[in-house]
Amino acid sequence: MNTSSFLSCIWPDQTHWRLLPRMASSDQKAIPQELSSASSSSSSSSFDIWKNRIIIPTLIAGIGGGGVGLISKHRKVHGVAKMFATYAANSGIVTGCYCGAREFVRVSRTGKPDDLLNSVVGGFGSGAILGRLQGGPVAAARYSVIFAVVGTTVDYATLKLKPVLRNFYNSVVGDGNTSQQWLKLPEWSPIQVLDEEAMAAKRAREEQIYASVHNLKKEET
Repeated sequence: MNTSSFLSCIWPDQTHWRLLPRMASSDQKAIPQELSSASSSSSSSSFDIWKNRIIIPTLIAGIGGGGVGLISKHRKVHGVAKMFATYAANSGIVTGCYCGAREFVRVSRTGKPDDLLNSVVGGFGSGAILGRLQGGPVAAARYSVIFAVVGTTVDYATLKLKPVLRNFYNSVVGDGNTSQQWLKLPEWSPIQVLDEEAMAAKRAREEQIYASVHNLKKEET
């Protein structure tokens, strides 16, 4: 018995032997695609976390610090522009260091963004580093406590106020139904926000006016 007859006895359908390399190659092509899609989704989610929890708070703190610099009592001596830049830079650096340390602790521990222990540990670490760079061990101890207390308080207040602000926004804007919106312009206002039905009716009126004017021009000619 030769090899081909032996293979036909144990595996009558020999086409599978020809299909196996193709199946393996297709599987090898599918695995990198799945890995690339998973890596792209993870990178996008990590960028959203960086943006929402580090970049945006740093920018807000910088703008707020610059506003404080505009009304500072030292602006008359050092100049408004210098005080704005100084306060904005200091506020941005402090907030960026704190948020970065907090997110580092979050990734190292549990990955839960609402765990206030991340704020405590991140505040101690960032405050100790910045205080040590500024004034030595005594300043490091003082700033670590200040950063931990202030940062944890702000994060706790943010967690509590977030659903309240979301409900307030939904009550003001509504869920897309104009009958549920209490913050809307009066009927006599020249500026109106039209929904789809109002836009369709307005478009129909404009087309009707255009057709009537076009017919009048034809009759005159």
